[in-house]
Amino acid sequence: MDKQIGSASPLTVPNTLLIVDDDAINRAILENIFLPYHAIRMAENGRQGLNMILAEPEAFCAVLLDVMMPEMDGIQVLRLLKEHGLMDRLPVFLITAEPTDPVMREAYSLGVMDVIQKPVIPYMVLRRVQSVIELFQARRRLSRVVESQQLRLLAQAQRIIELNKGVIEALATAIEFRSEESGDHVRRIHDITHFILSATEFGAGLSPEAINDIALASIMHDVGKIAVPDAILNKPGRLTPEEFEIMKTHTVQGALLLEQIPQFRENVSFRYAYDIARHHHERWDGRGYPDGLIGEEISVWAQTVSLADVYDALRCKRVYKDALPRDKVKEMILGGQCGVFNPRLLSCFFSVEDQLSKLYETQGG
Repeated sequence: MDKQIGSASPLTVPNTLLIVDDDAINRAILENIFLPYHAIRMAENGRQGLNMILAEPEAFCAVLLDVMMPEMDGIQVLRLLKEHGLMDRLPVFLITAEPTDPVMREAYSLGVMDVIQKPVIPYMVLRRVQSVIELFQARRRLSRVVESQQLRLLAQAQRIIELNKGVIEALATAIEFRSEESGDHVRRIHDITHFILSATEFGAGLSPEAINDIALASIMHDVGKIAVPDAILNKPGRLTPEEFEIMKTHTVQGALLLEQIPQFRENVSFRYAYDIARHHHERWDGRGYPDGLIGEEISVWAQTVSLADVYDALRCKRVYKDALPRDKVKEMILGGQCGVFNPRLLSCFFSVEDQLSKLYETQGG
């Protein structure tokens, strides 16, 4: 039966005391002792008390538990509370008229706070129980303060991450506008990179956090184009060999630029961004630039962004070319007309190309 039912707010500690005793007189005595300080709930046997605790494990500030009861005795209740990992979170006091050594030994081994002998002495039992309750409540308040502070710090960190991402996206988009491209290009590179690494075996061994960092870093792949003259960057026709050599410097210039931003060097995405900016034009056969890396010398993330960049460039209209049909794009990539890629990467890419092609549905390509 319930006399007063207290509820635990997420912002407060519970203040409801559970009395589990099959004797109505004992329940009434304990209720009178603690009612000025706590809301009181009662159970008439061990099984009923156990069910109440398991149903609301955070609702009680303490449990006063009789030993000898029908259906389930106090020691059995303690054993099951121990199995559920509740004895460290909920102070339990065993109240018995016969505190034998075996009972007390097992009770303490199971984690009971104290064993109180009947008949209870009101001022003594009040002091002993209240002292422990106050300790547990202080611990809970501290734990909740720490948890609240952690949540605030996490929220603040998330805001900083979003701000950093926004600044990076804005810079990358500004560079794309310089070359008469929209910000959609960097967003597609981000999405393609993330999808290949998360949805295929090519990203095996990379954590979800690492894949997120790589995808964010991918949008900085062409940051070095800021150092390329407009006349070359936006030339509608084919570049001369001299102009192409200047265009190729955007890889080295991009890595240098990223390296010169002290705040970004502390960002977890920096090492990916630096590598991608410098090496996203390397090729599996060693015929890429600027370092002529070959095979596995090229990182998984640089390889992925390299293919994503080629795929997007072919699927979209550029200042020097029209968008190509999807089948033609697949044929060119598979045939090596855009450079040689890791066969395993190509296999993974083509296994998800159907999904990736949906990014271009509005273009009719």
